[in-house]
Amino acid sequence: MSDAILSLSDVTKQFGSLLASDSVTLDLRPGEIHALIGPNGAGKSTLIKQIAGEIKSDRGDIHFNGQNINALDAVARSRMGLARTFQVSSLMPEFSVLQNVMLARQSVSGKVFRFFKPVLGDKSLVDPAMAQLERVGLADRAQMRAADISHGERRQLEMAVALALEPKAFLLDEPMAGMGPEGSKRLTGFLDGLRGQAPILLVEHDMDAVFALADRISVLVYGRIIATGTVDEIRGNDDVKRAYLGEEA
Repeated sequence: MSDAILSLSDVTKQFGSLLASDSVTLDLRPGEIHALIGPNGAGKSTLIKQIAGEIKSDRGDIHFNGQNINALDAVARSRMGLARTFQVSSLMPEFSVLQNVMLARQSVSGKVFRFFKPVLGDKSLVDPAMAQLERVGLADRAQMRAADISHGERRQLEMAVALALEPKAFLLDEPMAGMGPEGSKRLTGFLDGLRGQAPILLVEHDMDAVFALADRISVLVYGRIIATGTVDEIRGNDDVKRAYLGEEA
C-alpha cells in the first residue's frame, strides 16, 4: 500500500453491541476508482464518515497523502484535499448555486467569506467557482438558489463543490441516489473522466454504474470486508454472490 493516496489499516468502530466497522483494511491508489459496496446496514456510510473525520475510530490507522490523519477533524482533512459528497445532499439551499461553490473555494483559499456585493465580485473566488460550474454543466444555473434546481442538478452542484476544494481524492457516497437512468448515465460518464484528476472511493448501490466504473471493488458485510478484487473477480466470488449479489454460489 506504499503508493496509495489513502489507506486504512485495522479501522474499527463499535456502537454499543454493534460492530459497525470491523478491522477494515483497504486502500485507494492514484488514478483509480475503488468501489465500496454492500447491503443496507453494512456500515458503508459509517466507514466513509470515519475516513472523512466525522466519526472517530476506536482502533486502527488512516493515512492520507503519506500522513496519519487519525487526529485531524473533518475540516482539516478537507483542507488536505479529501473531498466528500453526501448520500443526502448537504448543500446550502438558500444560497445561490454560485455561492455554494464559492464557499468551498474560499475554504481552501483561506479567505473569510462574507455575503456582500464586493465579495461576490471577487474574481479570485468567482472565476474558479464558475469554471467548476461550467465543468459540470451548471453555468447557466449560477444565480439560481440551490433549493430551486432539480435533484440531478443538485448532484452536479455537489460535484462542483467537491472540485472547488482542489481534491487529492474523492469520497463519493451514493452519488447516483435518486437519479433516473439518463442522469445516472451522464454522471457515470463524468466520473469516468474524473479519476484522472484524483482517485475516487465510491459508495454506490447502482451496480451497473459500479461495474462500469470500478477498477477494484471491496465488499462490506456487517462491517467487515469479505472480498476485494476486480469486477470479474467480485462477480465470480461465491461469498459475494451469497452475501450481496443475491445469487446462488
